[in-house]
Amino acid sequence: MACESALPAIMDEQALMGLNPNADACYRQRALAYFEQLKESLDGWEVCAEALAKGVYSDDHVKFFCFQVLEHQIKFRHGSRTAAQQQLIRETLMKWLQAQLMNVHPEKPFIRNKAAQVLALTFVMEYLTLWPKFFFDILNLVGLNPNGVDIYLRTLMAIDAEVVDRDILHSPEETRRNTLIKDSMREQCIPALVESWYQILQTYQHTHSELTCQCLEVVGAYVSWIDLNLIANDSHMSMEELREEACDCLFEIVNKGMDPVDKTKLVESLCQVLQSAGFFNIEQEEDVDFLAKFSRLVNGMGQSLVLSWTKLSKMGDVKVSADTLRAVEAKVPLMLQLLIHEDDDISANIVGFCYDYLHVLKQLPALNEQQKSNVEAIMLAVMNKLKYDDEYNFENEGEDEAMFVEYRKQLKMLLDRLAQVSPELLLEAVHRVFNATMQNWQTVQFMEVEVAIRLLYMLGEALPASHGAHFSGDTTKTSTLQAMMRTLISCGVSEYQHSSVTLEFFETVVRYDKFFLVEPQHIPSVLMAFLDHRGLRHSSPKVRSRVAYLFSRFIKTLHKHMNAFIEDILSRIQDLLELAPPENGFPALLSSDDQLFMFETAGVLIVNGESPAERKQALMRSLLTPLMEAFRMLLAKLPQEADEERQTALADCLSHAVGFASRTSKAFSNKQTVKQCGCSEVYLDCLQTFLPALSCPVQRGPLRSAVRSFLHRMIICLEEEVLPFIPAASQHMLKDCEPKDLQEFIPLISQITAKFKNQVSPFLQEIFMPLVIAIFETLSRPAEENDQTAALEKQMLRRSYFSFIQTIASSGMNEVMASQEAENIERVLFTIIQGAVDFPDPIAQKTCFIILSRLVELWGFLPAGQTLKLELSSGAFQELSSQRHLQTTITTELSIGATFALKEASPHPSCLWDTDPQQESCGDLPSHDVTTPPHRPWPNQSCALHGGLATWTGGDVCDWRDAIL
Repeated sequence: MACESALPAIMDEQALMGLNPNADACYRQRALAYFEQLKESLDGWEVCAEALAKGVYSDDHVKFFCFQVLEHQIKFRHGSRTAAQQQLIRETLMKWLQAQLMNVHPEKPFIRNKAAQVLALTFVMEYLTLWPKFFFDILNLVGLNPNGVDIYLRTLMAIDAEVVDRDILHSPEETRRNTLIKDSMREQCIPALVESWYQILQTYQHTHSELTCQCLEVVGAYVSWIDLNLIANDSHMSMEELREEACDCLFEIVNKGMDPVDKTKLVESLCQVLQSAGFFNIEQEEDVDFLAKFSRLVNGMGQSLVLSWTKLSKMGDVKVSADTLRAVEAKVPLMLQLLIHEDDDISANIVGFCYDYLHVLKQLPALNEQQKSNVEAIMLAVMNKLKYDDEYNFENEGEDEAMFVEYRKQLKMLLDRLAQVSPELLLEAVHRVFNATMQNWQTVQFMEVEVAIRLLYMLGEALPASHGAHFSGDTTKTSTLQAMMRTLISCGVSEYQHSSVTLEFFETVVRYDKFFLVEPQHIPSVLMAFLDHRGLRHSSPKVRSRVAYLFSRFIKTLHKHMNAFIEDILSRIQDLLELAPPENGFPALLSSDDQLFMFETAGVLIVNGESPAERKQALMRSLLTPLMEAFRMLLAKLPQEADEERQTALADCLSHAVGFASRTSKAFSNKQTVKQCGCSEVYLDCLQTFLPALSCPVQRGPLRSAVRSFLHRMIICLEEEVLPFIPAASQHMLKDCEPKDLQEFIPLISQITAKFKNQVSPFLQEIFMPLVIAIFETLSRPAEENDQTAALEKQMLRRSYFSFIQTIASSGMNEVMASQEAENIERVLFTIIQGAVDFPDPIAQKTCFIILSRLVELWGFLPAGQTLKLELSSGAFQELSSQRHLQTTITTELSIGATFALKEASPHPSCLWDTDPQQESCGDLPSHDVTTPPHRPWPNQSCALHGGLATWTGGDVCDWRDAIL
């Protein structure tokens, strides 16, 4: 109910204090009550109007408050106000606006936005009746004052939201009113508004970019319902300086969320404006900066139309979706012009629209002739744009080259999409381009030749086949691909003198290596290309490096067809398999990484050949003996070398030698083992050669790492034949070791343990404590408090240690730990208990609980539920387990974990062990002042452990729980 009495002429200052966001709750409550009071008052709003008109308050929140009160009056009380009161509102707004023109600093954006909303509401209420000169009054007042122009433009956007925006629901009466407003504006003031926009753009294009963008946003909002000829004319659209800004702003406009029908109308309107202004005349345009912006805008408009079509299609609106599709296709010629532009940035900007358009075509049941023509045009454009230009630097690729590589990836996406739309058309087009180029490759520029081969290569992914079986199945596809491969190999293009063509040749040969299973007669000529100046002997290091990898892949796939060429190939690549010592001063043809592929290739050839085992052994020895000889020589030099840089070079060379020998062993398999191939003796000789490096006093890190890796391979390849070498190797690797050394050594011992189990039990019993002590000593070394690297190394070593114990326990080799001295095993058990309870490392905690559960199972009872004690090879654990202090330690350290596990596990832990379904449950746990630990991802492991301990002690799990709690 309205308040009948007038409020005081001044505002409640204490209530206004509550407008501050940081005010106390009581003040905020008072401010809210005051706001309601002013809204309900007949004339309370006049106090706010006066405050705004006279600029009484400087506080932004009070100003906003005043505008809110006025907004409420205009929105809900305007019709009941007297003419004088309505006039007062108009005068207040104009006085406030006039004051803004004098302000050095404009109001905060939220104040300006609220003022614009109030002006827009006043416009809606009064334009048709009381204030037909609304726009003229404002324009006359603000002129070109930047503060005034800002409010004017914000008001225009607010009017658009009130009158035009279709996302806002209106009553039928409001809709009729809005239609009348727009009709009146078209007749009375739109030309003046358009002229004001032109003046604003012209005035502020260089000085106030934010006003320029605001103005263009207004143009984008109004362009959908005003006469386009007012905007699309020579005087308004010929400002060269503004074209780029216009494109940016219009791009933002078309990307705003809208109803699909409205979005289509907006885009079509913008296109008419832009086309009338000459923006579409791409051929005559020389400003690439503008075209880059324009192509981005066209891409946005095209993608918006595609999105509208998708939504309309899902809605089932056939007619409107068909109209939208026509709108999309009307943009295709412009899209193609931009796609084939010589500037790759301009072309790249339109790829998204192109891709989406092809996705639309893919969904259509059939393509009409125009759509097929569009597909072919896009295809030709992509093929043309894939070409390198003359300025591409193949030997020293920089930023420009990297950008072109990324651009090529985008084009590949288009090609893949083209293949989905029309695979037959793509295959035919590539075949045509490829044949035409290969017939005249000697006289064609390198970029033409490279792209022709590249297109053949790209078909492998564009037209995918299961496991690379491109030459079986569809006869049209297979015959075409075979014909192109035949041409590629026989036309002599591999002799082309450009590295890009050479690389593309070998890449394509390897991609379609299954072709040689169909036509093996081409293998010799391709092998020669790999081995001579075109491949591994090419003048470019980049080509040689890539070819080394590709040759390895080629041989792996076709090794069954290589028997006749094995020894010839090995002879031709012999110099590429030499270890390059650092002192020779000559650059090697291949890097050490490339040589890894060559040694693997040699191994594959030897192992998979049809020669008898004796011949394979001889070939493998011939391959590895030079490595061993060079290794011995360099290892003898290393300790005598005083220069550290020289030491590092020698150590790297020695590591490479070990790595090369290890890489050859990758050729062996379950069908072709080292023993079956008669090569065991060769690799045992390698072991004897490499192991002395472990005792080298310098460069221990890289040498140990290399030998460890070799031992890992030999455990797999030589199996038990490697065992005699393990004790001595382990002894050397445990001397003067760093955390990383131990961390890498433990997986080796774990691998041996898991693979050989009882065969290595005596060795493990002997090395167990030396290894454990080395780990403990390393972990106890002090480190700086903020040394994160050292902390991480220790954490990883601790995990490796627990993993090692878990491997021993899981392998059933209880005698390894049980045979240790009581004080030693107690120390180990204590660390495992600590790991389960104390360390904030979930991975280590889970491992420790698994270990403890397994140890209880091994040492306490048989897994089949029997409670018989295991007979151990040593009485150490039995003696140790009888010691009361150890039992106390176990129960004390595990009490927290037990509490958590018993509380959280489901079903109840006793259910894991009780067989009688009638047995009473343990009931609720007693209250215990223990906070649930934050890192407990292992309730199952914890329950298993506690159940096992209870069974081991011969008592019920509840009794044991009560005992420890």
